[in-house]
Amino acid sequence: MRSVVSSFVHAGRRPLRTGLLGMALGLVALHGPAVARSTSDDNGNLVLQLLDRVNTLEEQTRDMRGQIDQLNNQVQQQNATLSKQIADMNFAMQNGHGGASGAGAVAGAAAGGAAAGVSAPLASADEAAPAKRTAADILKEGNAALLRQDYTAAQADAQQVLSGPKSPRQVDAQYLLAQSLAGQKQYRQSALAYYDTYNRSPHGARAPSALLGVAATLVALGDKASACQALDKLSNEFPEPEARIRSAEGVYRKKAKCSS
Repeated sequence: MRSVVSSFVHAGRRPLRTGLLGMALGLVALHGPAVARSTSDDNGNLVLQLLDRVNTLEEQTRDMRGQIDQLNNQVQQQNATLSKQIADMNFAMQNGHGGASGAGAVAGAAAGGAAAGVSAPLASADEAAPAKRTAADILKEGNAALLRQDYTAAQADAQQVLSGPKSPRQVDAQYLLAQSLAGQKQYRQSALAYYDTYNRSPHGARAPSALLGVAATLVALGDKASACQALDKLSNEFPEPEARIRSAEGVYRKKAKCSS
């Protein structure tokens, strides 16, 4: 137990996710044999409880990161507005104290119009910002990357949506993140991401697939007892899943050698 606590204390020097994951996996390593032998409900649900706790802390961290990003965006917008105002004031002062010749006045008026975006088509074209991608656009590109097995790009797109404002699309983004991590054979992180998908919407359309993903990644890790727990949770909460879910559940039950 001292080694597990020690690993958690030193995890503060590393990213939060790595520290929390290390703690959870350490606890799972300690209790794993007991879970496999025990018939009580408390020990039977140990792995899923640990995943739940880690995901709760990660969600709080994401919320804080999102708030920081929003504040940074506001500061950048304010700085840009202030810089433009200063530039306009400097131009106005220079134009007011310049020569009074007709050519100078015409040039100043033309420059002023361009600065204000009134009669300068070229400047307007240059300043036109590209269309901002919506969450739906990003997820569409991320799923396309997943299909062509570009798992790194799929992961980046999923994380971009997750770091943005809260929306129902984040459940899909979390599921995409889990799939991309599984594609990279990062099964421990993928199991957490799948379970986080379930936690975000326990009764949503993604929930059965998410629990199936938890089971699949645990089978890949060789943790058959925990995989059977996830499959039991799936069958208890969704007794009549889609045909593809039921078929896959049967496959993983055989792989994990579940008792029922």
